[in-house]
Amino acid sequence: MMKHVAKLVALTLPLLATSVIAQSPDRSIDSLMAQYARLDGPGASLLVIRDGRVAYMKGYGLADVENHTPVTPKSNFRLASLSKQFTATAIMLLVADGKLRYDDAVTTLLPELPSLANGVTVRHLLNHTSGFPDYEDFVPDSQRTQVHDRDIPQLIAHASVPKFPAGTRFSYSNTGYGLLALIVERTSGQRFGDFLHDRIFASLGMTGTVAHEEGRSVVAHRAYGYSVNSAGVRRTDQSNTSAVLGDGGIYSSAADLAKWDRALEQHTLVGAEAQQLAWTPPVLGGGQSTEYGFGWFIDRDHGTMRLRHHGESRGFTNSILRYPEKRLTVVILTNRTGGAPWDVAQRIAELYLDPSTGGPSAPWHP
Repeated sequence: MMKHVAKLVALTLPLLATSVIAQSPDRSIDSLMAQYARLDGPGASLLVIRDGRVAYMKGYGLADVENHTPVTPKSNFRLASLSKQFTATAIMLLVADGKLRYDDAVTTLLPELPSLANGVTVRHLLNHTSGFPDYEDFVPDSQRTQVHDRDIPQLIAHASVPKFPAGTRFSYSNTGYGLLALIVERTSGQRFGDFLHDRIFASLGMTGTVAHEEGRSVVAHRAYGYSVNSAGVRRTDQSNTSAVLGDGGIYSSAADLAKWDRALEQHTLVGAEAQQLAWTPPVLGGGQSTEYGFGWFIDRDHGTMRLRHHGESRGFTNSILRYPEKRLTVVILTNRTGGAPWDVAQRIAELYLDPSTGGPSAPWHP
């Protein structure tokens, strides 16, 4: 199996072709991933990067159950909220271009926003400190038409006041990242998906990654979403909010995310100083701290920085875990509703972390 993985890496990641670590603890990893290895159900794609090299990359189970298509490292999964790191990077690129500032008022950039947006800045959207209500709260389960980023201003106008004054509290919300996608479009003059393609995906050789829009884009090697219960396996690939791009609409693969990880480590797109800002949670009034920067949760573990994010939407549940100072990354993408891949990712990380730098990590949960 490792020979097959090495061959696939050589074909899909020429820059990393010699990087598979032969002594990778593959048996332990496969045991941890066994729940996704069914031959008749949805599966998962796993990526482990250590010291800048692909240590382990493998598919488990099926990407398309109906057609018995197996998951491979090139299978593209809906990232759900793992998309937020790309949305945040798009904003950082526009700031670097001089077209945007983090402290710009969002009402200036998006004048159609309701009055509850007064005082909210781009930085507040990035940090989840805007006080905006969740747009999903105003989308009934019975609604069949899909919501798009452009619908969010009208949806949140149903609320008369913000949840709290901007910058005073942290409250995780998809609203901010949908609005950030609109800001990218207004500031750049490009569609959000086109900007991501031109400035991020194409420049990094992430050839399969796409901000998916029905009728405008195609997801190659697509993994479809499913729900698994006592009644069996049922395709549940889209919800009425799946078309919102800024908060969760990107599809990508383990193979492409290896290239993304390399870009983060080498500061290919964003300089080291700007990246450090993205990995620094704000301090709120009264000295209250948060654990969210720009598209990442941040804390400390094993004496060092730990970056993490979960992604959950109908049919997909994902996790990314990075220790940038230890040069260790674990990504698990799954095409099923539910589960806790973040727990599995942490246990896989423990196989590589030096136990002398701390005991077992405290579990982290969405």
